[in-house]
Amino acid sequence: MAKTPRLNVTDSRLDHAFFILGGAAAIWLAFLLVGESFQLGWGQVWFYVVFWAFLAYLLLPRLHRILTTIYVPGYFIGRARTSDGLLGDPVNVALLGAETQIHAIMRAAGWTMADDVTFASSRRIISSTVFRQSYTEAPVSPLFLFDRQQDFAYQQEVDNNPGKRHHVRFWRCPEGWLLPGGHKVDWLAAGTYDRSVGFSLFTLQVTHKIEQNTDVERDHIVSTVSAASPAVEVQVIEDFSTGYHSRNGGGDSISTDGDLPIVDARSVRAPTDQLPRQTDSRDRRPAPIMVGTALVVARSLAAFVLALTLLTSGGNIEGVTFDDASTDPQTTTAALVTVAVIVLLFGLGEVFLAWRIFLGSNGARVIAMGLSSVSITVQAIDYFSGSANLTLEAGLSGLASDILVLLALSSQRARVFAKRQRVPAVPTSVVSRRVPS
Repeated sequence: MAKTPRLNVTDSRLDHAFFILGGAAAIWLAFLLVGESFQLGWGQVWFYVVFWAFLAYLLLPRLHRILTTIYVPGYFIGRARTSDGLLGDPVNVALLGAETQIHAIMRAAGWTMADDVTFASSRRIISSTVFRQSYTEAPVSPLFLFDRQQDFAYQQEVDNNPGKRHHVRFWRCPEGWLLPGGHKVDWLAAGTYDRSVGFSLFTLQVTHKIEQNTDVERDHIVSTVSAASPAVEVQVIEDFSTGYHSRNGGGDSISTDGDLPIVDARSVRAPTDQLPRQTDSRDRRPAPIMVGTALVVARSLAAFVLALTLLTSGGNIEGVTFDDASTDPQTTTAALVTVAVIVLLFGLGEVFLAWRIFLGSNGARVIAMGLSSVSITVQAIDYFSGSANLTLEAGLSGLASDILVLLALSSQRARVFAKRQRVPAVPTSVVSRRVPS
């Protein structure tokens, strides 16, 4: 019997510590921003937009993630989970077949493969939704199953409006994994219908609103695939999960009868030269890694600016003169050059660190989070001891940058990407649910 690779215990504990510290630091930053809002008044609208974005897309997701890690079991496969850890769309279709066969039946049924979430695709879907322009490959938000993001997704746009669409996400099942009851499947999928774009009262984010009866979308997926590919066979496991009336991670009501159709595509001939290459969501560089890389680069640029300032200051830093009668000018110059060289080397080190983070180095990710944590801790000690004040004019931007680095790189998506070579083929939580064949 093959042994499951052991995860580095120290690594996991560090990740948990950084994750919790990021949440606590985000709460502190929110408190500081609220204080600044009283100083600015209602005239600075941009500040309140920034605060809403921070609250909705950084602070609340981190708090949700911390809480759901405690009370939502990781082995539950009846629902996908959002990146915040909230229960998302119901898993309502299972499939048998190679990835090329899944792509073949979906394309034959008139479905379009969704783009990955990137800056360009996100900008395009926003403009398409606002101006009611067609975007047939519009990306779908990431949902997680087996502790990883969907491998790919398909959709059908309705009335040339990206705000309304059929869509379904697919996850490759771990090797050897069985459904409860002993059924073997190769893929699980979650299909829902987006009826509009709206504001979520659960997360305060702008998101798609889904149709409540998810069984209609499940049946639409199965019927379109069956009609387009006669070789497809369908078996239905009745009452696979208890029918329920609940809500998804965005707060939308959902209901289902609990039936699970198994779509068998193993007899379908797939023209491999016309289909996408095989995918694994863990190999795609996620947005938090990109954001963390950019922030570390910005930190290195700040170090370069500081080094240049030291070298060109003439011994005067922010109004403090060092070359007075009691100080040797040559000593002062030598000291400034030494400090500037140290700062410059630090900046170069940050550039190298950012490059390694971008490539997916877990060590570089941990070092960057460690540097940010030290900086946050030092600033917190100074602030709460009364020796320093943090405002928009002094220090708050630097603190916010360190907190954003910590939030981005301690996220689940960044962690899975950096550890993708060490992620077990079958998660421990899933192994515990195996049923003997």
